[in-house]
Amino acid sequence: MLDINTVFAVVVATFILAGFVKGVVGLGLPTVAMALLALAMPPVHAAALLIVPSAVTNLWQFVAGPRGSRARLLRRLWPMMLASGAATWIAAGSLLADGPGIAGTALGIALALYAVVGLTEVRVGIPARLEPLLSPIAGAATGLVAGATGILAVPSVPYLQALELDRDDLVQALGLSFTVSTLALAGGLAQSGEFDATRAFGSTLALFPALAGMAMGQWLRYRIAARTFRRCFFVALFALGLHLAF
Repeated sequence: MLDINTVFAVVVATFILAGFVKGVVGLGLPTVAMALLALAMPPVHAAALLIVPSAVTNLWQFVAGPRGSRARLLRRLWPMMLASGAATWIAAGSLLADGPGIAGTALGIALALYAVVGLTEVRVGIPARLEPLLSPIAGAATGLVAGATGILAVPSVPYLQALELDRDDLVQALGLSFTVSTLALAGGLAQSGEFDATRAFGSTLALFPALAGMAMGQWLRYRIAARTFRRCFFVALFALGLHLAF
């Protein structure tokens, strides 16, 4: 059992690193935070801590783009967002089921799979005619994974990449998806009593190291090859996922 000072140091270092990753590659804050915090605490507590940093940074990522793009993406992606939010809220109780063991294993598997997809750089295009059918399915699957593990990127990131959006639209779409999942996760955890005023305050404090790390990552973004950084990120994520799973 870690003492309070060690836990505090782990939380601060985790959110600096998670914000840094997001600043460089545009995603990964909840993923990195859940992966590292779950080594020191039950996943449900880790998920509660990431609510405010994830919501604020991802909402900013969505609204920072062109206003016309926001409206267009909302019209296009609302079935996915609706399914994702509902499934996340419903599945949030899975983080409480049978203690941290099952949730930790599920988290590890989700992280490893996400890392494999990132390392292989698989790109699958989705025909426009299939999008009305696949969007709610992708949203529901994302919600189930988010509610059970706190990971918001599987399979939302591969799916949105498969829609072949341009760079700016993709960044905004990811921000929208992560924001919806985060808010739904907060609602589900609040309903179960796991996201109360005390944890909301702790999560708010975690926002500051996350923003500091994000600022450093944005500074570095233009000084290294993002492709190289992404590969290192996914290799480390795969190792963490295996550790948590086994």
